[in-house]
Amino acid sequence: MTSSTGEEITQAAIEGFYHAFEEKSVASLRKVVTPDWEYIPAPPGTTPGPDQMVQMFANLAKALPDMEVTILDMLVHGNRVGVRAEISGTQSGELLGIASSSKHIRFAIHSFHEMRGSLIAKTWHLEDWLSVFRQLGQLPKTLEGH
Repeated sequence: MTSSTGEEITQAAIEGFYHAFEEKSVASLRKVVTPDWEYIPAPPGTTPGPDQMVQMFANLAKALPDMEVTILDMLVHGNRVGVRAEISGTQSGELLGIASSSKHIRFAIHSFHEMRGSLIAKTWHLEDWLSVFRQLGQLPKTLEGH
């Protein structure tokens, strides 16, 4: 019987994190993040912890019901993890104020995670929304004219 290394435990948590986003499942997210997990920048009006994703996951379930997250690179260094990934799916509902287009979209995400033991304590994220807007052929109404 072999025991898991710290890096294998970290990798499993990170893979579980992106799987929770694919499933849009707060229950799955709770298994891989700390109760006080910080998502930076956080959704407006939320407090730290996995429950801050309830509304975001509900919105994603409508906007990209077939969303897939593909991890392209994962770099583990101590308690820090860098991830380069890609999200793809069909825009089947409103996304950031843009009406459903039925278009398949694909865009890059980059995240850095801080581990606390075997759980993720902080996530800094950046998504390539400009690429999404180009693929959909429009900006959200809140950005037009700015």
